[in-house]
Amino acid sequence: MRNLIIVFLLLTTSMSSALGYENNDIMNEKKTFVLIHGSWHSAWNWFRVTPLLEKQGHRVIAPDLPGMGRDKTPVKEVRFEKTVQKICDLIDTVPGKVILVGHSKNGVLISQIAEYRPEKIEKLVYLAAVLVPNGKSALDLFKLDKEEVLGPYITYHPKSNSSTLSPEIYKKGLYHDCDDEITEMAKIILSHEPRQTATTKISITDKNYGSVPRYYIECTEDRAITPVLQQKMYRDMPCKEVYKIATSHSPFFSKPQELVDILLKIAYKG
Repeated sequence: MRNLIIVFLLLTTSMSSALGYENNDIMNEKKTFVLIHGSWHSAWNWFRVTPLLEKQGHRVIAPDLPGMGRDKTPVKEVRFEKTVQKICDLIDTVPGKVILVGHSKNGVLISQIAEYRPEKIEKLVYLAAVLVPNGKSALDLFKLDKEEVLGPYITYHPKSNSSTLSPEIYKKGLYHDCDDEITEMAKIILSHEPRQTATTKISITDKNYGSVPRYYIECTEDRAITPVLQQKMYRDMPCKEVYKIATSHSPFFSKPQELVDILLKIAYKG
């Protein structure tokens, strides 16, 4: 029995050290993750990640953004500021702080949310996400990406001020390392994307946004927001730490456990 106790203590100490902590009480603290999906998608993005986090006792909130997924807001009525406010209102209902994770284009959303609610956000996590300085939009950065493959397959719909992505690029552009069933599901689930969230220039300050620790997860095989652009963004807007995962634009589908492991490392960083 004594030997078993010693082994247990060694294992827990080793795990604690790997996460950057010596205090196991910190590791036992449960977190609230708010997961924000990217363009054309919905809360569906997180169906493999959510149970892995919840199994360890963490709370996960993965909303459908206005006009997306199960949210029935007409896409032509969706505005950037209203979308930001909806997430701010959601965060306000959560006791304590949250870890706010943004994927893809909607990195701009979590940046603006952090400006308005810095006291409610413990950490910002950009997952292959747009990370822009004050006064810039997602579109400003997308124009710099000369290697991405989605552009020719995006259709703009002026009447609804939205865009759609052609299914023929789904596998190559978003899911090349994912199960084929993901591509087939995407053909049913993906929808119009409100364009204003890509064109709106964010307004952030060092006092508010700059007070929230930010982390970046680079997807090294990404064809939608290529590693070259991801690296430029986190060089120009330095983060506390950068993690890399060898996946497409969709690690939540192809390597959910590896992604969760990174999220938990970030969660317990000092």
